[in-house]
Amino acid sequence: MTTTDRPLLLDLFCKAGGASMGYHRAGFEVMGVDIEAQPRYPFTFYQGDALEFLAACGDEFDAIAASPPCHDHTTLASRAGTNGSGWLLDATLTALAGGSVPWVVENVMGAAMRADIVLCGSMFGLRTYRHRKFAIDPRIPLLPPVPWHPAHTVRTSTKKRRRDFDAGMHISITGDVSSWLGPACMGIDWMTGDELAQAIPPAYTHHLGLHLMNHLRPHEAVRAA
Repeated sequence: MTTTDRPLLLDLFCKAGGASMGYHRAGFEVMGVDIEAQPRYPFTFYQGDALEFLAACGDEFDAIAASPPCHDHTTLASRAGTNGSGWLLDATLTALAGGSVPWVVENVMGAAMRADIVLCGSMFGLRTYRHRKFAIDPRIPLLPPVPWHPAHTVRTSTKKRRRDFDAGMHISITGDVSSWLGPACMGIDWMTGDELAQAIPPAYTHHLGLHLMNHLRPHEAVRAA
């Protein structure tokens, strides 16, 4: 299904494309799938059920990434309640394990899945911590390197974000955030505040994407910008 010299990556539950952008910068041609319309998604997009698309077309891709809904797995779920989407994580992991295409799955720290690597915004010079864990296809023989993880000495703001941002604090990209936080905190300049709250920084998947690219093309020095 590849239409360029880039390997083709399928991004399931892609939302507005934070993860997709990182994989693109690592050298992949990316296609995203999400059940909801994503008017600002920057690459080829298909609106539909992610698992149905995976079952029908997954074998046509060179690699697959997935970020199943995290709402039911967050620490806030005990207070805010669940929305019934938690089953999608196990279903996605099961479907990917039964396929032939190498994969990476991302979710929040509270998700019941293994963490082959945990990434944090401070590892990439971003002004948010936003820890996320990643499960990596065990058929990929080596795990990616873990970037240096600075101590969390900078306080995080959750409310008076503009004032606290100007004062040098980190910002929690959750709840009611504004799009101006995107560049410094997430490395994202194309999303609304609501979209930012559901995204991960492209720096995370750029790092993982380079490792995945080296697995797919070990004899090529692929280092996309």
